[in-house]
Amino acid sequence: MPKNPRFSPSSRSRATRNSARVIEVLAYPSVQLLDVTGPLQVFATANEQIVEAGGTSPYVLRVVAKGRACVTASSGLEIATELLPRAGSGLDTLLVAGGPGVDAAASDPVLLDWLRQRVKKARRVASVCTGAFLLGASGALDGRRAVTHWSYCAELARRFPAVRVEPDPIFVRDGAIWTSAGVTAGIDLALALVEEDLGRATALAVARYLVVFLKRPGGQAQFSEALSLQSAEDEFGALHRWISTHLAGDLSLSRLAREAGMSERSFSRHYARATGLTPLRAIERLRVEAARRMLSETRLPVKRISQRCGFGSEETMRRSFLRVLATAPQDYRRRFGS
Repeated sequence: MPKNPRFSPSSRSRATRNSARVIEVLAYPSVQLLDVTGPLQVFATANEQIVEAGGTSPYVLRVVAKGRACVTASSGLEIATELLPRAGSGLDTLLVAGGPGVDAAASDPVLLDWLRQRVKKARRVASVCTGAFLLGASGALDGRRAVTHWSYCAELARRFPAVRVEPDPIFVRDGAIWTSAGVTAGIDLALALVEEDLGRATALAVARYLVVFLKRPGGQAQFSEALSLQSAEDEFGALHRWISTHLAGDLSLSRLAREAGMSERSFSRHYARATGLTPLRAIERLRVEAARRMLSETRLPVKRISQRCGFGSEETMRRSFLRVLATAPQDYRRRFGS
């Protein structure tokens, strides 16, 4: 495939001033394939973009594992690996992948001892998904903020009470330690690492080439309200799609019931059973999500956004943001705006 012709050569300067950064991805049997390959592809594409612009590759990439030339991922695909480097050898970034095999890896005293020494040697350390359990077992997360896949956050907090687990963000940075949520969040984390190393222009070029979101800030929710409502897709999927295109219109209970082809009483009962929310609360969350996207992706005035999303006024939107996200719209934009 052709490289992105719009990549700016000016963004190569920060890469060429530095020697190549060694990035090690720790794998093990039954590792999650995308936890390894997603971040690797981000760094590999950064190399390609920099070289295409006339620079030299900023990263040396290695997948390492204990005592084997390859590991079999949970998907059944084999991944070629290098033997664990000497604990004292140089590296820049250590990235620990997650997967079903993480518990066995976290119970291996030899691997944990290597990991503890490697964490001390690395400039920064990151985990993808349940890779946080390996870092937790090594003690690297003690006293730090961390995240993992949303369905494992409670377990991470239970096993490692010294870790301050934050269940919502896509990724969390606490000093030199980065942790990310499930699977594809490793791509978001890797893009953030590339941006830190090589600048926003390079990260943007990589994201554009890989056809992924330019940037999902780390503090954004792991999953959207629209996604969380998909548990009711069979019964109310068509209604949710209709709501998403009529956020500024009449979304009264009677209008929703009519659209669903039910009486108001029957609709309220069935909807709450299917989603765990009242129709009023679901609409509020969908409006907040739509407004959140506009705040982070556009420069529309807050007043215009509140109108487009059906809040009617800035104050109503502010109260909903505080209730749903525990932050005000202006604060959200300052934190996550593009």
